[in-house]
Amino acid sequence: MSDIWNWERAWEVLPDLLAGLRITVLATVVGMVIASLLGLALALVGRAPNRWVTVPVKFVVDFVRSTPLLVQLVFVYLLSPPEIPGLAIGCVVLGVHYATYMSEVYRAGIDAVPPGQWEAATALNLPRARTWRAVILPQAVRKTLPGLGNYAISMFKETPFLFAIQVVEMFAEAQSFGANTFSYVEPLTMVGLLFLLVSYPTSLLVRRMEIRLA
Repeated sequence: MSDIWNWERAWEVLPDLLAGLRITVLATVVGMVIASLLGLALALVGRAPNRWVTVPVKFVVDFVRSTPLLVQLVFVYLLSPPEIPGLAIGCVVLGVHYATYMSEVYRAGIDAVPPGQWEAATALNLPRARTWRAVILPQAVRKTLPGLGNYAISMFKETPFLFAIQVVEMFAEAQSFGANTFSYVEPLTMVGLLFLLVSYPTSLLVRRMEIRLA
């Protein structure tokens, strides 16, 4: 067993992995903020009556969803000015990539609002903007929270792709430790456990949210 697993190496790499975990969580949180706001904007723009607006937006959404996240990260990183940090690029690309998926979640949530809510707002002579802000969006967002939570977990698990643009997150720390010590079992196992310790409780929370909102 000692030839396969070494506890000294596991404890040695743990501080570096925890430092990488902070980067991983930061990228996830910032990426989720961007994705949530941009996804809502895409969902609203996609409902515009003008096809000159909706068709280009749909093309961009389909294009982003049809190309791999890793390719998007590397492509944007290579085209960006060198003074822009890789972490900032990673957060933006993660946010834009997942915004295209979240826009569909928002669209479904908006469509799930009963037509009577629109009719009631019209009967009260509420302005269009206030109808969206005070009546439709609060109900739609409430219905989309479980879906957004699931995408947050997915984004968290895809942050290791950031190693391709020189962002030293958890996986990159494990790779670096393995390259220096020629021991990959301990750091990669610890990375898997840390991902599990963060994502599993979050998935339980999302599941509980789904049951409660249902």
